[in-house]
Amino acid sequence: MRVLVVQDDLAGRRHLVHRLEQHGYEAWSAGTGKSALQQHHRVDLVVLDMDVPDIDGLLVCTEIRRESDTPIIALTGRGTEVERVLAFWAGCDDCLDKPFGAEELLARVDAVLRRLRPAPDAHTISHGPLHIDVARREARLGDRALALTRKEFDLLQLLAARPGVVFSRRELRAQVWHDSATATGRTIDTHVNSLRAKLGDTRWIVTVRGVGFQLGRGFSAAA
Repeated sequence: MRVLVVQDDLAGRRHLVHRLEQHGYEAWSAGTGKSALQQHHRVDLVVLDMDVPDIDGLLVCTEIRRESDTPIIALTGRGTEVERVLAFWAGCDDCLDKPFGAEELLARVDAVLRRLRPAPDAHTISHGPLHIDVARREARLGDRALALTRKEFDLLQLLAARPGVVFSRRELRAQVWHDSATATGRTIDTHVNSLRAKLGDTRWIVTVRGVGFQLGRGFSAAA
């Protein structure tokens, strides 16, 4: 699971990223609201300090919520009821008053993700007519079995398990090819194109220019 920490204090956000990584999350940071708005679609949760310097924190929350359902934990500075209420109205899922302990933040991150993003069935993944049996490593599109190579299956499973998440080529290389030196950009593109051909519709896997790939939103129309 991926967490974005948005905080003006460089040392503070580096510490939080380090603690999150120790706790098993993939984490990175941003120092401005603008950067948060550019990156929130890549993560499972945003930890947002409401006192970011460039954009009002409430506006950042509102804009994120306008575009996605990514969970947000707000870090509030004044600790007043009014501030917390405004944060919830703007779309936050939880609030934590500063100063706070890292352990409490980790517990809140765990709780929010557990509540809002329950773990998918470990054995099957389904999107419209696409069904992936993880245990048997079989994929079907409607009544048709898909003849996938090992890496094609791993790639499709990764994308299908996180619909809406955009995976960069670097992330695909790490999670599907495990940083193999042979996993060049051309290798990844070749596997994506092969998967599209076998799925019979390019909309199943969407290219997000300058970022990477994601499972398409038009899968319900695919046959």
